[in-house]
Amino acid sequence: MVERTFAWLGRCRRLSKDYEYLRVCSENAIYLTMAMLLVRRLSRSAR
Repeated sequence: MVERTFAWLGRCRRLSKDYEYLRVCSENAIYLTMAMLLVRRLSRSAR
């Protein structure tokens, strides 16, 4: 499960490298990416 999550996060271009200076900004980028993945999956299941 963890490896699959890391693979999903690895597909996000912003998270592929550590561009952020602050840890909080990196954490927020991860939350945003996971929210986008969740919304995408929910929209697919609603069809």
